[in-house]
Amino acid sequence: MTTIPRSALILGLAGLIPFLWGVATQMNDGLMAWGAAQLGPRFVGPYVQLAYGTVILSFMSGVLWGFATKASGMQAAVGYSLSVIPALWAFFMVGGGPVSAATNLATGFIGLLVLDYAFALWGLAPPWWMRLRLLLSAVVVACLSLEIFG
Repeated sequence: MTTIPRSALILGLAGLIPFLWGVATQMNDGLMAWGAAQLGPRFVGPYVQLAYGTVILSFMSGVLWGFATKASGMQAAVGYSLSVIPALWAFFMVGGGPVSAATNLATGFIGLLVLDYAFALWGLAPPWWMRLRLLLSAVVVACLSLEIFG
């Protein structure tokens, strides 16, 4: 197993900030009030997590599309087809209130791990990919779980 490149790890961890910020503002009323006053109400609590989670799930479709470009023939066709699923999931399934949206986003991120694993098995993702994705997805799903179960 190879080590996750430092830049990928740092940027991946930085991408968790909106999820962690959402949790922090949900758990601290003073921070929620400050964040809402300074940043606006859509940048605190579940709102920032849901909006950002939708963006990231769609972004991951683009990442998978990029992996599919390494394939050819039927494998490429399957890879391209699978790569659009996270974006379509986010588009069609995120809505209907914060609990429903968080549940569907968490489900989308878990499903994304299945797709990540398929691309890794096909040799289209870097060898360190699953280590990074498992780490990031665990944090994302944990953060969304506050809204789902909280």
